[in-house]
Amino acid sequence: MISIFLYAFLISLSTLILVIFLSHKYKLFIDDSNEKKPQNFHERSTPRAGGIGILLGMSLLLLLPLGLKFLLSIFLAFLSGIFEDFHNSLSPKLRLGLQIAAAFFAVWLTNSVVTYLGLGINMPYWMGVIFSVFAIVGMMNAVNMIDGFNGLASGVILLILLSFAIVSYQQDNLEILSIVMISFGSTFGFFILNFPKGKIFLGDGGAYLLGFIVAIIGIFLASKYESVSPWYILAIFIYPVWEVVFSIMRRLVRGHSALGADANHLHTLIYRHITNNNSLTTLLILFNVLPFMTIATLYPNLSKINFAVICCFILYYSVFYYTLYKKEKKYLGR
Repeated sequence: MISIFLYAFLISLSTLILVIFLSHKYKLFIDDSNEKKPQNFHERSTPRAGGIGILLGMSLLLLLPLGLKFLLSIFLAFLSGIFEDFHNSLSPKLRLGLQIAAAFFAVWLTNSVVTYLGLGINMPYWMGVIFSVFAIVGMMNAVNMIDGFNGLASGVILLILLSFAIVSYQQDNLEILSIVMISFGSTFGFFILNFPKGKIFLGDGGAYLLGFIVAIIGIFLASKYESVSPWYILAIFIYPVWEVVFSIMRRLVRGHSALGADANHLHTLIYRHITNNNSLTTLLILFNVLPFMTIATLYPNLSKINFAVICCFILYYSVFYYTLYKKEKKYLGR
């Protein structure tokens, strides 16, 4: 297991070092620091092609029968974002279509369909397929939404993968454990170049890819093992998932587009009113998320405990957010 992690790590790291060099030399995938974006917090122009190294690191999935099925779908997920990173020309409909196709093929090829939601809730198979595809696409976009500071999205993914490694080991599924370790090594190769200095960014391709891989692993575990509660999967995912749900709700309440970009996410408020530092913002959020993820990992089979974890996180997030939002309104003189 250690060797497959190291191989994935080295492939990802060496690829990304080359990508950084070529991107600056030929002005490819560059995110201009002077471009006015709601979540532009970097001080120098930086390549946003981290997904390339992660994808190549994950090519080791070819060594595993199940991993090969994952890899075919992972490539589609990656394509849904990398064209946007390169040309900024992929239409939202085409992007969503690629994401749905990636999710559907993953569900079909691995037969990973959640039909039992725990707490006595069952769904027919066809509804489970729709639910599983929706969950995968949702997680892809959730990871992209929290990708605002150095190491934030990839750091959350590493914590999720660490939890999955523990649970897959408990289930004695060495193939899934190998997939998790390959994904961890590939992501870690990116993480050390992205955090804390931000030498390279994930980009949409990388964010969608990471959201996809953790979503399909989570659905696989929840659908194949009765001792893994779907509520555990949601509890592990709760930060990026709730960030999306909460962001949509607050935008609609204020009469804004539900899918529009803004600078009022929790991580941006933390940056403006607590840390005023890119990497410290990431560390603060990871520190706050870790206790909830730890409890979920300790009790992956208990739906009631994980439901309580989810509710506690939502309450904690909401209080934290509105405390900072009051400071924002005071700062803006409203």
